Amino acid sequence: MVVDAGSSLQLLVVVLNYRTPALTIDCLASLDGQLVGCKHAVVVVDNASGDGSLQEIERAIALNNWQAWVRVLPSSVNGGFSAGNNLGIQSARAEAYLLLNSDTIVRPGAISSLLRELAAHPAVGIVSPRLEWPDATPQISCFRYRSPGSEAIAAAQTGSLTKLLLRFDMPLPVTDNAFEPEWTSFACVLIRRAVVERVGLMDEGYFMYCDDIDYCRRTRALGWTIRYCPEARVVHLRGGSGPVKQELAARKRPQPYVYASRSRYFAKFYGGRRGLIVANACWLLGRSVSLFRELLGRQTHLSEATARDIWMYWRDPLRPYKRDRPR
Repeated sequence: MVVDAGSSLQLLVVVLNYRTPALTIDCLASLDGQLVGCKHAVVVVDNASGDGSLQEIERAIALNNWQAWVRVLPSSVNGGFSAGNNLGIQSARAEAYLLLNSDTIVRPGAISSLLRELAAHPAVGIVSPRLEWPDATPQISCFRYRSPGSEAIAAAQTGSLTKLLLRFDMPLPVTDNAFEPEWTSFACVLIRRAVVERVGLMDEGYFMYCDDIDYCRRTRALGWTIRYCPEARVVHLRGGSGPVKQELAARKRPQPYVYASRSRYFAKFYGGRRGLIVANACWLLGRSVSLFRELLGRQTHLSEATARDIWMYWRDPLRPYKRDRPR
């Protein structure tokens, strides 16, 4: 077996599975043939799915003769996105780690492009590909930092305020040119080993969401840059690995960990509880704009109970999220 605790690899791909065995198997199939030589390997972390995922993925590995380059690592608990990826990273020593959502399909040549980009730019700590839909339509995957200003924009949902506060607007336009955003989506990212050694592992206080912004901020704070490599293309079946994006699109109340992560992020990077209160005040200010628009008959896309949920954990915003805690 190539992957073991004592391995010294050029690349370790970490695929996180939680009750998405079919997607995970499709993701592995897209990697077949792209991991050339014994210095590349894949570990699939099963986040305590409890639905037969583990056995189904293992059967697919055996059926397709992937045993030489992929293995499954079961987690005893579902600790969330950060915890699952940390388990994979710690399973083998590698020069670089590719974190890969289960709802991704890696286009041919993408991994080679990402590795070349990392090797060509020693100051770069994290490289991300162009994420796209199956028909090759690009997805926005690079951003400015989430900030109190971006909260006002998100709540107002009006173009005039977005233009006024453009420097706080998170999404960055898709481009065919490489550049250095403040942060990037962790649906697929290549992380240099030196970053993991100095920055540390991902913050397991987040169950899901804001963990990617957090890690990019910590990486940049130590002098590395984040680089977008559009030559590398990865299909992202957005929302396939979790329900949150569908819930937000349908204006349904999302899972509580979304707001718990938000509270932790603002407290961690904007001055503790005071930073969260400022972010919430900016959100409420923006909400006054969208509420006025609603009174005029304009439709907005805010989720149910957001004005209440943004206060989740406000008394102790750095407290790690517990899945069994009520809303």
